[in-house]
Amino acid sequence: MPCRIRHTKIRDVKIVEPHIVNDARGLFFESFDQEWFEENVARGYNFVQDQHMVFSHNVLTGLHYQLQQPRGLLLRVVSGDVFAVAVDVRRWSVTFGRWVGERVSSANNWQMWIPPGFAYGFHVRSDVAEILVKATSNRNATFERTVCWNDPEINIAWGMKSEPLVTAASANGVAFPAIEVY
Repeated sequence: MPCRIRHTKIRDVKIVEPHIVNDARGLFFESFDQEWFEENVARGYNFVQDQHMVFSHNVLTGLHYQLQQPRGLLLRVVSGDVFAVAVDVRRWSVTFGRWVGERVSSANNWQMWIPPGFAYGFHVRSDVAEILVKATSNRNATFERTVCWNDPEINIAWGMKSEPLVTAASANGVAFPAIEVY
């Protein structure tokens, strides 16, 4: 699975750019290989759950994280286009409270690795987006937390043209200074 790894401005969050074979027959790329992931992206993680989501234009979800049993996520867009965001919520980290965002789409076939200890969210830019997320631990509603997506202290530049349609799970986010952290 020869891919290019691109580090973002928060080094732990990475973009995986696959090698794509595209010719008259069609398109092919490997979207995941555990051994390659361990050697090139992050060691010590096994994926235990896949989540498949389909959202409409202008839907925003996030910023979600799991306080106990933190989850690492590998986000990929099968169809459409999203602006994906990761916020460092690890109190001990030098990048605590900082965010990084990337356009992830079916056109670029990128994947975004969001390690445990980060809140994540995304905004749908296309008419519809189909998103696959691989997770390193199971979702546990008891430990889920949500940071307010438009918190002024984090100040994410979402680049939206209108007020987003915020998912129910994202509507009651907590202000960043008041969140529970690792």
